[in-house]
Amino acid sequence: MSGPRERPLRLARLEDATQLVRLWSTLFDPDEDAGGAAWVAHAHAWFAGVVDDPTARFPVVEDGGEVVATAIGTLEVGVPNPMCPRGRTVQLKNVVTRPELRGHGHGTALVRDVVDWARSVDADRVDLSATPEGRGIYEKAGFVLTSAPRMKLVL
Repeated sequence: MSGPRERPLRLARLEDATQLVRLWSTLFDPDEDAGGAAWVAHAHAWFAGVVDDPTARFPVVEDGGEVVATAIGTLEVGVPNPMCPRGRTVQLKNVVTRPELRGHGHGTALVRDVVDWARSVDADRVDLSATPEGRGIYEKAGFVLTSAPRMKLVL
């Protein structure tokens, strides 16, 4: 790996799937077996189905031929409302950088890329869930904490 420096972004390609799944796995607690190996096969299939979809954005940072950071933006079209007049929301997810390369601006550049893309597809807003460690990146980009509680049902 080269030293700390900002590396250029590019869009993910189908052949990046294995590296991306490996990188995404760093987001989860290794002691937690949430789906075992099944999630890997599903992640590969999902990525193959959406990598070239115009309603998704997959910027990556590459170093020496290896994907070291990525983010995902997906456009969701829903019911227009006062907070989302066109009903167009981009979901920003899986912003991740290899641990040893964190703190060098990769996450910030990835977030900026997805936000710029969201503007280009006429989204009304960008939504995300942030970990305490990642919150600073999002706040610097203009994201604000909302009072809307999140709930989920695991099926």
